[in-house]
Amino acid sequence: MRKYLMTAMLVATMGSMPMMVGCDRTVHETEKTTTGPNGSSTSDSKTVEHPDGSVTTSTEKKSAAPNP
Repeated sequence: MRKYLMTAMLVATMGSMPMMVGCDRTVHETEKTTTGPNGSSTSDSKTVEHPDGSVTTSTEKKSAAPNP
């Protein structure tokens, strides 16, 4: 009986771990597409708040040239 009780407690502890970790929350996200004379470029900006309270901003730029 004690073996089953210990196993149940271990499973319950492992099952609740993802709830305690938390996840990132997206605060602001933008996407801007511009077309120039030689092709198009896309700029993505994303601001994320982490569970510990820190805020991170990431920017990604992509440019695609048309095929000749």
